[in-house]
Formats: sequence, C-alpha cells, structure tokens
Amino acid sequence: MKCINRFCRIRFSCIAALLCVFLLTGCGNISYTFPYNVNSNVSSFNVLAGTGTGKADAFASDLCVVTEDRMGDGSVDMTQASAAVLFDVNNREVLYSKNAHERLYPASLTKVMTALVALKNASLDTVLTATDSVKINESGAQLCGLKSGDTMTLDQALHILLMYSANDAAMLIAENVGGSVDHFVEMMNEEAMRLGATNTSFANPHGLSDDNHFTTAYDLYLIFNEAIKYDSFNEIIHMTSYQTTFYDKDGKAKELTVNNTNRFLKGDFNAPENITVIGGKTGTTNAAGHCLILLSRDVNGAPYISVILNSSASDVLYPEMVQLLEQINK
Repeated sequence: MKCINRFCRIRFSCIAALLCVFLLTGCGNISYTFPYNVNSNVSSFNVLAGTGTGKADAFASDLCVVTEDRMGDGSVDMTQASAAVLFDVNNREVLYSKNAHERLYPASLTKVMTALVALKNASLDTVLTATDSVKINESGAQLCGLKSGDTMTLDQALHILLMYSANDAAMLIAENVGGSVDHFVEMMNEEAMRLGATNTSFANPHGLSDDNHFTTAYDLYLIFNEAIKYDSFNEIIHMTSYQTTFYDKDGKAKELTVNNTNRFLKGDFNAPENITVIGGKTGTTNAAGHCLILLSRDVNGAPYISVILNSSASDVLYPEMVQLLEQINK
C-alpha cells in the first residue's frame, strides 16, 4: 500500500511540474490556423489600427456629402431662394450648395417620398379605392377631382401624383398602401430615417403646409436619389402628358388628362447646352414658396440631381435652375 501511495505522489508531482513548465513558457510549438499577423487583412490589429487593405464601406460612401456652402464658380444668383444644391451623382461630387441642411417646407416635393414608399410596398397593378379622405378643402390645393368610391390602379395614381401633383391622389395612395393615412405617414418617416434624411419630418403625403412637415435640400436629394432607382418613377417624371380612364363607385368610366407641371418639359424654359432635363417634381405653397427638384443628364448621359427650395416666384425659380445646371459644364 505504501508503494502505491508513493507512486501516486511521484506521478502527481511530475504532472504538476509539466503543467508549470507549459504555463511559464506560453503556447510552445503548438500551431494555429489563424496566427497573429501584423499584415493580415482580418487580424484584430488591423481592425483596431485601421491598417491593411481590407476596408468596410462607410454609410455614405456612395452618396454626395455636404459639410459647408459651395458656390461653384460664383456665377449663380440664388439670392431669391432659401436653399439650393447640385450634385454629380456618379462622381459623388458637390457642385453647388447653399443652406443644404436648412429645414424648410417642401410643398409638393413631398410627393417624391409618397411615390417612393408606394413603389416599395405595392405593385403597380394594385387597385386603389377612394374614401372621404380624398376630400381636401384647402384653398388653392391641386386636385384631380376624386370622389369616394372611385377606383384606379397605383400606376394611374402615381402618374397623376407626380405629373399633375394632385393632392387627392396622394391621399388615395396613402390610405390604400398604408392601410390608413397616418400609418403611411409613419412609413414615410421611417424611410426618411433609413435613408439618413435626419432633418426631415413628414406630417402628410401631399405637402400642404404643416408646422411639423419639413425637410432640407440635402434630404430631398437623398430621397430623390433613391426614387430614381425605380424605372417607373423615371418614366413618369419624363412624360409631358398622360391620359387615362378610371371608374366611379357605380363602375362608370371617368376620363382624365393631365399635363406635367414641370416648365422645362412644357417648353417654357430650356436647359443649358449639352444638358438634358429628364424630369423631376415641382412644388408651390404660400409657406414653401416655389420649389423644384430635377434629374438631368450631361452629354455623356451622366446623371445630376438639383434642388431649389423657397424661391420667390416661378419666373425666378426656372432661370435660377438654368444657372445652377450651367455649373455642370464648368
């Protein structure tokens, strides 16, 4: 028995000694498949120190970023507008910026977000049915004459919304796509936050004035930049006129023809040489002034987004936009 106990003590002492040697000398010659390497693209050193060639894209890596006013070559007279921006979309370059982050009323430029949310959440052949929510009594509000019980597809409603800027069409879209107008407005604000439009708050889907309804020229760029990813959006904003047939509550056909409110597309104003205005959205209220957002292309087909907010008059707004677009050729 004594021999057995002595053997156990000797064996334990040997194991303890070997363990101490292992702990004091580290990992020894054990080989690992993921050893530390200062040049590794995925080592913790590179993550913390920011070295190496492997890099994660920043949130705004594919967007234009505005940190200060930039007045181009100084030839643009924007004294009668509160804010304006011009962006080279492909090169992510700011060509002009005045008060890009100032919160202002957007008027019907709001409807770009209305269209975007609708396109993301419903198909173009979705049938929309009007309720009493389409009744808008505000003086001067643009309407296409919808009545409770009228039906049309989302595709029809988007044409009327974006080309003619009908506020009752905005309510029709919001209630049917969102389940209620209030929920649709929540969807608009959620989409704004997702896009990084953090200086934006929507209170309705049409843009009629409300103290809690505002955005910025930069945020509108973010929203519009997302909307132009949809072919149907680009097609609609480029059209000069649209004729369609929808139906009342009794199934009787109702004819409607609308023209685009964009004065570039109407031929009232011409874009600068080598610049083509594809289309955009107009907006006007007493509080918001005269507003315009455009998608344009240069002679090589490269896209540009421009925004002007709160200009003093329509006949001032469009010459301002011509001056702004001339910066593309500089």
